[in-house]
Amino acid sequence: MPHYAIAEERRASELRFVERIYRMRMLGTALSMLPIASVLDERAAPAWAWGLLLLNAFAWPQLAVRLGRRARRPAATEFRCLALDSCFGGAWIAAMAVSAVPSAVLVTALTADKIAAGGAALLGRTCLALLAGFAIAWWALGFPFEPATSPRTLAATLPFLFLYSVALSLLNHRLGRRIADQNRALERLNRTDPHIQLPNRRHFEARAQHEFLRYRRTGRPITLVLIDVDRFKEVNDRYGHGMGDRVLERVARILEGTVRDIDMPARYGGDEFAMLLVDTSGAAAARIVERARDLVRAMRFDEHPDLCCSLSIGIAELTDDVRTLEQWMGAADAALYRAKAAGRDRIELA
Repeated sequence: MPHYAIAEERRASELRFVERIYRMRMLGTALSMLPIASVLDERAAPAWAWGLLLLNAFAWPQLAVRLGRRARRPAATEFRCLALDSCFGGAWIAAMAVSAVPSAVLVTALTADKIAAGGAALLGRTCLALLAGFAIAWWALGFPFEPATSPRTLAATLPFLFLYSVALSLLNHRLGRRIADQNRALERLNRTDPHIQLPNRRHFEARAQHEFLRYRRTGRPITLVLIDVDRFKEVNDRYGHGMGDRVLERVARILEGTVRDIDMPARYGGDEFAMLLVDTSGAAAARIVERARDLVRAMRFDEHPDLCCSLSIGIAELTDDVRTLEQWMGAADAALYRAKAAGRDRIELA
């Protein structure tokens, strides 16, 4: 992926982070305003304190999201805004004269959302910002200290305690599911050839190793098949790589349709395919792949009616004298080589 495309994707991801924080910030500042307003009213706070509360609750979230959207590095800007959130929270704890219940709930919410947004590293930085905001405001206000919480303030704290916690939990749940889905998609990509949607060589060899060990335990038959599309380079040279890709896709679908769900067809590399046929002898495997070979010979393409394809196939049933996976693979590869050397479009058993 080009560098500029990576940068654009990173910025898009960071902007999504900014938008998630914006929604939580809007909810948090609006709900936390209720217990703060209750304490300010009880303490007969001056008009400027009410003005700052309104700015913090409604103007600050809008300013923070604008800064994040316009920043060259949105995530870095958002982390600074999160530190300011904590600083403001510390200041409001001082303004509430450390009223016990709303102060404890506010500290808990500020701690939880920082852990959710950036883990322990972000929490450490924002805790310092919270303490700084509290210390400066508490000193400026003359060190007020009235920890007792009135019933009205306690009631005003409950919506913040419940709704913000639920919203944060839902957000974390959605993010967790998204990460799990992305991990599953990445795992599929790591196991699958992206062009023809078959298992890739690495996944095939891991399955082959598993089946090899199963045979050593149980003795149940298992057969390995290696398949080569004959003269595929000539197809690419004459008809173009786009048509070559279509040939491989058609062959892949034929192999998929020929085997059972318990078997595994795979792209082994280039124009070479492989199959594991479970509980299948070499003779039975030959009959199965003969059907696939017939279907490939019958393939036709409207834009190139003269294009015909065939397969060379090597088959190796696992036996007791085969000691390693490499030896088993080598036997199938040798059979494939004999099929190609004998004129192609044929099946050879090890």
